[in-house]
Amino acid sequence: MSLVDLVMPKLGESIMEATILRWHKKPGDAVKEDESVLDIATDKVDSEVPSTSDGVIEELLYKENDVVPIGSVIARIRVNSNTSVSQPAQAPQAPKQQYEEARVVEEIPYQPAQTHTTSNQQAVRFYSPLVLNIASSEGISMSELESIPGTGQDGRVSKKDILNYVENRKSGQTMTNNRQQRTEVVHHTSDFKPQSSEITTYNSQITTSSNNVEIIEMDRMRKLIANHMIESKRTSAHVTSFAECDVTNMVLWRERMKKEFEKREGEKITFTPLFIEAIVKCLKKYPMLSSSVEGDKIIIKKNLNIGMATALANGNLIVPVIKNADQLNLVGLTKQVNSLAHAARSGKLKPDDTAGGTFTLSNIGSFGSIMGTPIINQPQVAIMAVGTIKKRPMVIETPQGDSIAIRHMMYISLSYDHRIIDGALGSTFLNAVSKELEHFDGNRSI
Repeated sequence: MSLVDLVMPKLGESIMEATILRWHKKPGDAVKEDESVLDIATDKVDSEVPSTSDGVIEELLYKENDVVPIGSVIARIRVNSNTSVSQPAQAPQAPKQQYEEARVVEEIPYQPAQTHTTSNQQAVRFYSPLVLNIASSEGISMSELESIPGTGQDGRVSKKDILNYVENRKSGQTMTNNRQQRTEVVHHTSDFKPQSSEITTYNSQITTSSNNVEIIEMDRMRKLIANHMIESKRTSAHVTSFAECDVTNMVLWRERMKKEFEKREGEKITFTPLFIEAIVKCLKKYPMLSSSVEGDKIIIKKNLNIGMATALANGNLIVPVIKNADQLNLVGLTKQVNSLAHAARSGKLKPDDTAGGTFTLSNIGSFGSIMGTPIINQPQVAIMAVGTIKKRPMVIETPQGDSIAIRHMMYISLSYDHRIIDGALGSTFLNAVSKELEHFDGNRSI
């Protein structure tokens, strides 16, 4: 018999740590190869860690809610054992390793501490991004989520708990306890300065007026997103350039082909794969836009992995990545876009699905915005935003003279790292994408 180390897996080039959400096994439990041992979470996605071999859990080196560096040994498995371990090892000491280059983000569980809220039962509960996403998708408010009995540590609601609750709610049965909470209105005088520690629980509806406020605790993912946005601004010298492009040919082609495309490929074609196709063509011409900065070195990425910013039902943002987008045709891009978007919104993304991006596209037009100034997704050096497409009267130049016609127009913007990308290169790339979209072949086949 021997011991096999189970380590925290690598979850992407920019991820240095993960949080242990729940152990499915305890010392003495038998485990099979590829059987789930624990659930973990990063700022991007929740995931399961499977066993690497058949055996018996000898010891667990970390507790639930611990933040663990990538590569750390998190458990040990005794292999070639036919019996359970009757006396598990005493409380282990977490291995002391130095991770000087790893930037640690403090994990703060959901904790409505000193508040102005009265409750029949005080508790500290952690909600994983997956649970919050399911709750938002099913229309479960925060007060209702608080009422769901949890089977996790400290009564935490697990994926199984919330799915069971949803199923019972649909059948007319609810599993509520008396955890209904009443949020008191806080009245402030003009010189009152609220402290950051004053956090109150909240319902899904937010009401504000001149004389009252409601303070909302950020969920775990929102805290990490906020940190990444600030760190990106601190890291890169942001500059944003804008361009306007006529996408009439593209709009008319999609309108004409979308039914045939769906019938033949079984996929709906949106504008996103068309945008990505144009971006990839231009990145091949201007590879500096697909790079990163390490110290005083510029690392140009040969693999063109395009991230697409995707809004989740709970309002948070995630960026799944289309790997080797330059090697996919339009059908392949469409299937990748649809598959990743569906996985993101249903909480089924894998850690690898959000890793390795070299350039990011944000389609803010899907929310009605005409233009925006996106923040660079580190460690990348550029991100493009596309606005909503609107019909406008435009002057058309022809050999016979100028005329006015109704055209489908769109603004695009490019935020880039001015440390290594000058305005000339950034604007040249942006205009190249604009021309690529304007010269879209309206007679192309699928």
